[in-house]
Amino acid sequence: MGRIYNFSAGPAVLPEEVLQQAAADMMDYHGCGMSVMEMSHRSKMFQDIIDEAEKDLRTLMNIPDNYKVLFLQGGASLQFAMIPLNLMKNKKADYIVTGQWAKKAYQEAKKYGDVVAVASSADKTFSYIPDCSDLPIREDADYVYICENNTIYGTKFHTLPNTKGKDLISDVSSCFLSEPVDVTKYGMIYGGVQKNVGPAGLVIAIIREDLIPETVDDTVPTMMQYKIHVENGSMYNTPNCWAIYICGLVFKWLLKNGGLEAMQKRNIEKAKILYDFLDQSKLFKGTVEPGSRSLMNVPFVTGNEELDAKFVKEAKAAGLENLKGHRSVGGMRASIYNAMPKAGVEALVAFMKKFEEENA
Repeated sequence: MGRIYNFSAGPAVLPEEVLQQAAADMMDYHGCGMSVMEMSHRSKMFQDIIDEAEKDLRTLMNIPDNYKVLFLQGGASLQFAMIPLNLMKNKKADYIVTGQWAKKAYQEAKKYGDVVAVASSADKTFSYIPDCSDLPIREDADYVYICENNTIYGTKFHTLPNTKGKDLISDVSSCFLSEPVDVTKYGMIYGGVQKNVGPAGLVIAIIREDLIPETVDDTVPTMMQYKIHVENGSMYNTPNCWAIYICGLVFKWLLKNGGLEAMQKRNIEKAKILYDFLDQSKLFKGTVEPGSRSLMNVPFVTGNEELDAKFVKEAKAAGLENLKGHRSVGGMRASIYNAMPKAGVEALVAFMKKFEEENA
């Protein structure tokens, strides 16, 4: 069997070119006689890999010099605790809850201080992004937190919240590198890479220097202090060398293919094909309010659980994999990240049309 169209939400599809390059390097990276998975993270060769990855990411995102780039482990979920432990200096933070991951981050932060949900879209099963132009942000809040693209519910902040001068912390796990971004609008921007950037096991955090505290509470584990990771160049302990290397290849692929402007154009075009079909379909229905739709994750339903299950099963047989929706939403979800070709979305829509005719 050849390659399928993989609509998984994460770990997710990677560019074929990147996989081919990794396969070519697998036994012998650049003539060193070993794989990246086997080399010491203290070697010059690996130092070059991580340095180049950071340099290319800085170019792609236009990251200013006063922001630190960290390659960390523990996924976005560990950041739910690291952020309040390091950045909640007044022990107060305001969270905008627009989905399961923002909710988990909010619940975790509550262990460490006075944390308030200043807006939420839970009232309509997280199917929209609330108006965040005039929220009751507290004057002594340390930061405002969002999850910018909601993988499970398929929503996206198209306008950043008005934080009233407070630093914005954003989890961009599922929209990372999908469009141009003004890093200076954030105090910190971070994401697990396993959705749109690389293999599972790595989180990239981009943090403005002045936010990183010199000292934290004695009870904060050493491994959970940003300062330690900055001082050790993301190598306080053995990093996820393989994931960093693959991300580096993805950054090169992005640069070669026109950078984030080109990706945004491609992603808009791909998403439009699917949303246009959903908007006129008599069988399938998108679950997100049009103004809040994500370009990366598109949930949809037929309204009949048995029919949904039949669709997922038949789609799989047709080489369209991982279309089952998250258990908290049901139905279907197509994740159409950077590496998903336009042909994959076209194949999905063609299959949906056929399924609709056969099951009308």
